[in-house]
Amino acid sequence: MDSRDLSALGDALDGADGYLIDADGEDPNQRYVSGFDAPDPFHAVWTTNGVALLVSELEYSRARSEGRAASVARFSDYDYRERVAESGRRAARAGVVADWLADRGVEAIRTPDRFPLGTADRLRERGVAVEPDPDDAVERARAVKTDREVDHVRAAQRANEAAIERAAALIREAEIVDGVLRHGGEALTSERVRAEIERTLLDNGCGLDDTIVACGADAADPHDRGSGPLRAGEPVVVDVFPRSKATGYHADTTRTYVRGQPSETLAEWHRLTNEAREAALAEVEAGTTGAAVHDAACDVYEDAGLPTLRADPAAETGFIHSTGHGVGLAVHELPRVSPDGGELAAGNVVTVEPGLYDPDVGGVRVEDIVVVREDGHENLTTLPTGLDP
Repeated sequence: MDSRDLSALGDALDGADGYLIDADGEDPNQRYVSGFDAPDPFHAVWTTNGVALLVSELEYSRARSEGRAASVARFSDYDYRERVAESGRRAARAGVVADWLADRGVEAIRTPDRFPLGTADRLRERGVAVEPDPDDAVERARAVKTDREVDHVRAAQRANEAAIERAAALIREAEIVDGVLRHGGEALTSERVRAEIERTLLDNGCGLDDTIVACGADAADPHDRGSGPLRAGEPVVVDVFPRSKATGYHADTTRTYVRGQPSETLAEWHRLTNEAREAALAEVEAGTTGAAVHDAACDVYEDAGLPTLRADPAAETGFIHSTGHGVGLAVHELPRVSPDGGELAAGNVVTVEPGLYDPDVGGVRVEDIVVVREDGHENLTTLPTGLDP
């Protein structure tokens, strides 16, 4: 059953007749509005009569059976091949889109703020008024998940945790030889652990473009993917953010592990990061702001005398990123859990991921993914939070 609430698009029209998206099915706004996943760009328009799709002949049958649209048209319905022969592919495509919109009474459109410039210009040449929606109504609608969407994230998180547990097992089972972790007679590398993560995710119906397995100084850069052998006594940040192949929804979780004896500083950083995570989680509920959640994490670090970007915008070590972000059809989406984070709403799915970074120590990050509820939050993460893998 389709439980999306697209009413916000009506408010965003502001005098226009429809809300148009031109993107492939990997685009989260397209996937949300159309309910359809295709590898090539196609068009979806929302009007007060519902969603209509314009797709290629190749995707027509599948769009009718899989998409969530009141009507589906194909380019051949508008003599596309004849138009290509007369005026070229781009002009022909724009002419078809303009005629398709006209058949639905659409003479003026709103679009997401990110929209193909070429499409916009060629539609304007054919008399269609095109204006971007600066408030990105679709992205804002996506931020509040239905129960069904939360279940999709929950399923992706189960696959995610299986992959992180596999990574932890490799680190735990490794021998320490001359300060380097070895598994099965070979050095245990970031690349090898990532490969095992990817295999586990595929076995559980998920995939990802990349993931983070970063050791030591590599882990001091929050987005360094990591490379080379893993070393004893140094932090290994494992950050996995897969996408379900069936639903398109993401999960996102980070754990930090140490095989061997961590330094006192590293152990204290990990303790403080869990304290910051718990303080931030305690603030998560409908009606609070993402900024308040971020402040709670910063308070813990600053009280311990550690730098944060809140205290020093030029800081290059310490807590040097926001506390979290929304997760759904995109791995980074609204709402923001950051200094400019607005009010949280029930149904938001957000991460809480404080961390500390310094090349002389390494990096530490612990990340949970939670659902905002009216009276608190539901934590979808069940993994242990300790340094021991």
